[in-house]
Amino acid sequence: MTRVERILPTDEAYDLLELASQIADRELAPRAADSETRGEFPRDAVRTLGRAGLLGLPYPEEYGGGGQPYEVYLQVLEEVAARWLTAAEAISVHTLACYPVAAHGTDAQRKRFLPDLLNGARLGAYCLSEPAGGSDPASMTTRARRDGEHYVVSGTKAWITHAGVADAYNVFCRTGGPGARGISCLFADAATPGIVPQARERTMGLRASPVAQIVFDDARVPADRLVGEEGGGFRIAMQALDAGRLGIAACAVGLAQAALDYATRYASEREQFGRRIVDFQGLGFMLADMATAVSAARALTLSAARLKDAGRPYRIEAAKAKLFATDAAMRVTTDAVQVLGGYGYVADHPVERYLREAKVLQIVEGTNQIQRLVIARDLAGRPAPRAEG
Repeated sequence: MTRVERILPTDEAYDLLELASQIADRELAPRAADSETRGEFPRDAVRTLGRAGLLGLPYPEEYGGGGQPYEVYLQVLEEVAARWLTAAEAISVHTLACYPVAAHGTDAQRKRFLPDLLNGARLGAYCLSEPAGGSDPASMTTRARRDGEHYVVSGTKAWITHAGVADAYNVFCRTGGPGARGISCLFADAATPGIVPQARERTMGLRASPVAQIVFDDARVPADRLVGEEGGGFRIAMQALDAGRLGIAACAVGLAQAALDYATRYASEREQFGRRIVDFQGLGFMLADMATAVSAARALTLSAARLKDAGRPYRIEAAKAKLFATDAAMRVTTDAVQVLGGYGYVADHPVERYLREAKVLQIVEGTNQIQRLVIARDLAGRPAPRAEG
């Protein structure tokens, strides 16, 4: 990855980025292409990231986290994404999955669950979307009824990253009446009888990252696994997604940087008509636009992160960052393929994989159409829609 000039808040933050880069170069980059071809999730590599302290960066040190501001966490995520998007997405999803317990759990729940999550011993997942409602989670139909000291959960969740490989699931389900106020959050062990991951989806990109539906067939989850209050789950889900969108934006920046770097190297080495193709204005200007888009996406993402770190409202800025950074990644990866010409279209070069991977970033953590809706409503002085998962 091209060395990016960064301004970080502490010397420790610079050390963390250097550690992340070293691990990514040594443990992730060499195996990315083969694992994506085979569709093998790098669980061992995720454990390595956990042992290095890179899975719990934005969470409190008292529970095993890194106690780092979001602007540092996101730049670590970007470094990892530039080597292997699946690994960066795993960090982002896991960080998202830690949020409900970290932010809304009881002290007992934090002490019981967070240490093993933050050190990578256990992998988390986030069960919000359903087959008939991805962008409208307030209409979810998965239900949990109270039965003594348990909740009995029934329904189906869809598009669940880490399905079948996670050790724990945050399950958003209906414990009350219709609408957002009837939704609660349960933290369920993956080994719970009645939690049944289905066959993996055959995805365009991120093939090493397992995504599947999960069926809840009267799964009995202990009542002490309720996170927050009954009826408070929708608020938890939306708060988590605000932060999660910044994670996806950082992943997009890292992926776009990787595509830019590869295309630039190729154009500097390839010769046509006795000249390097980078010296032709048509390609040089294309690379200049790509570089500008990456820098702009990074700046927008970190600006939103700094608002979050300062305790100021950042929801709309997170939507802007997710929208811009993922659209930029789509453009940059498309242009990277064009720079390589026919070679960009074959799997011998990674840019065709980068292009396939960029597409999903425009969809996850709220589609970019939903981000535009959130931003437009804010501009119009109207409340954001409830349906924006």
